[in-house]
Amino acid sequence: MNKRNTIQRSLVLETVQELQCHATADEIYDTIVKKHPNVSRGTVYRNLNLLSDIGEIRKIEMPSGADRFDHQCHEHYHARCLKCGRVFDVEMEFIADMEKNIKNTHGFEFIGHDVIFKGICLECNT
Repeated sequence: MNKRNTIQRSLVLETVQELQCHATADEIYDTIVKKHPNVSRGTVYRNLNLLSDIGEIRKIEMPSGADRFDHQCHEHYHARCLKCGRVFDVEMEFIADMEKNIKNTHGFEFIGHDVIFKGICLECNT
């Protein structure tokens, strides 16, 4: 692995940690390119996926929307505002063995779950 890749990966990781807002890849790229105009969109996307694969950040696959990237890697739930689209952490205990309650009629091997609640955030509701 060359030094340039390591520097760019660190830059992407630091940006996700600084934003702390479940940002999309485009939002992360837009933030990085303001200070580092020579970093390509492909480099940011590639490093986001790599960082997600190695467990440094968490990729949240959003139904009918762009994936989001979270600086918190522990298992937890999220809520998405139906008006502004922002994503928030939900303060509740993670249900580790929820898969045990599934009546498996399709032969799946269940390996985990993501739950995304939907509603209207405080800012949009006022």
